[in-house]
Amino acid sequence: MITFHRVKEFFGLQKSMVGLLAMVVLVGMGEKMGERFLPIYLITLGGGALSVGLLSGMDNLLSALYSFPGGYLADRLGTKRALLVFNLIAMVGFVVVILIPAWQAVIVGSVFFLSWTAISLPATMGLVAQVLPKNRRTMGVTMHSLVRRFPMALGPLVGGVCIDIWGRVNGIRIAFIGALAMAVVAAIVQQILIKEDARDQEAQATKSQAEKNPFRLLREMTPKLRNLLISDILIRFCEQIPYAFVVLWCMEVITMPVTGLQFGLLTTVEMATALLIYIPVAYLADRGHKKPFVQMTFVFFTLFPLVLLFCHSFWPLAGAFVLRGLKEFGEPTRKALIMDLAPENRKAGMFGLYYLLRDVVVSVAAFGGAYLWIIGPAVNLWVAFGFGVLGTCWFTWKGQDLSDLP
Repeated sequence: MITFHRVKEFFGLQKSMVGLLAMVVLVGMGEKMGERFLPIYLITLGGGALSVGLLSGMDNLLSALYSFPGGYLADRLGTKRALLVFNLIAMVGFVVVILIPAWQAVIVGSVFFLSWTAISLPATMGLVAQVLPKNRRTMGVTMHSLVRRFPMALGPLVGGVCIDIWGRVNGIRIAFIGALAMAVVAAIVQQILIKEDARDQEAQATKSQAEKNPFRLLREMTPKLRNLLISDILIRFCEQIPYAFVVLWCMEVITMPVTGLQFGLLTTVEMATALLIYIPVAYLADRGHKKPFVQMTFVFFTLFPLVLLFCHSFWPLAGAFVLRGLKEFGEPTRKALIMDLAPENRKAGMFGLYYLLRDVVVSVAAFGGAYLWIIGPAVNLWVAFGFGVLGTCWFTWKGQDLSDLP
């Protein structure tokens, strides 16, 4: 007989995990209501294509620069305190966009809120590693990834409705007002549910254990983790070169452009696809080789820009966004691998260092995507496809299977 306790154990739903997941839903929902439409907002406010490239490049660069400090603060302050600090930072960005309807203000505000996921992710993964045993971490990471997709699916849908009702400027500002309100609620909820356990107390008593020098921490990165990092960088070039311009392709470039609501629906299709595959894939990955699932993830990353190139109306785009959702096959497994390869007392810091190195390099792709777009949208998508092929081939050759680890 299936009991509530067995269900809770299967999904790794400790009290602190529930608090973490509630925070992910609330902050993520608010963020995605407006964030996916920021390229359209920038264009409407007179920013031009280069401002879109600047936004995308900053997102990647700041994600990189925030990742290591995020991991360091999580190791130093403990998860509970660090997450509160990160939420307050995001709120500042929301307030800037709400109060000042200018494209320059959007760029400034994005410094605070666009990289909320990056700065909080090391603490999040550290909490998963802290409260769950090693053989349950993949499921824990999967639950985090799964729950993240609910706001990623619903947020753009609500944001699209706001745009269709109140227009591109007022609609997005209203969406960010909602984001601010949900971030406040998230801060309260996480402080109530996430326990300040022995690890957080130890972090206060032994602050010197948190490594603040990334070069010293880099020496602790294993060759296996470095190979994963290289393949990940290449595949993120494939993702980020067209990332900020997908909404422009769908709403302005194609033969039959979609509305704001329809683009929100496309994002919902993508996230619904991801939600449907997470649990079955995690269950299978825990019982066999993990590498094939990561390989399939990279294949789907690679195919998306190529398929998108030939989609010029809503229904073909819906098929392309199903493909985009399937790229989540091996993402939780990849994150679990990073945590397993990181030293026990450096997990948040090493996770942050990994993303620092990855996203500093990938930010070049995001900036360069704007220039490729100016040359031609098709050029942008073809170059992205080429990097996807390279990343998939490298991982196939050098990639590490979790089941090979001791």
